[in-house]
Amino acid sequence: MFCIFKGKKQMRLSKNFTLTEFTKSQTALRKGLDNTMPEEHLEAAKLLAEHVLQPVRDHFGITTINSGYRGEELNKAVGGSPTSQHCKGQAADIEVPGVSNYDVAKWIEKNCDFDQVILEFYTPGIPDSGWVHVSYDPNDLKKQVMTATKQDGKTVYLTGLVA
Repeated sequence: MFCIFKGKKQMRLSKNFTLTEFTKSQTALRKGLDNTMPEEHLEAAKLLAEHVLQPVRDHFGITTINSGYRGEELNKAVGGSPTSQHCKGQAADIEVPGVSNYDVAKWIEKNCDFDQVILEFYTPGIPDSGWVHVSYDPNDLKKQVMTATKQDGKTVYLTGLVA
């Protein structure tokens, strides 16, 4: 499935998401890193888009991918976990303009199949703070729900969505 955007052919992961936006990274651009996703991860990215990202878009409207696929070098550059699902095309960090990230995470929890949904660095009372990390692994849909926060300068993961 392809679309034409700005005169260029782009692969679609779902009705509203392209491979280009899933692999786009400001950090990769700044550091001159190639963030091309290997074909072996394409099916995982399509499944994530079809089962989580597209349903979020269909429900809320415009949905922004802040971080999708990350190659090994990019993942290191952003301080990602060496076992990050971003490196397999199975995860994305998203936001929906005008909608609280807590509300987006809560909706995913109630309406989608997923491996993990993490409300990351959300500040209650500031709806657009933080972002929502979501992953989809068809072999491990454990539906793990967490909130990531900083405590004493370290990232701590709390069970459930904490607002």
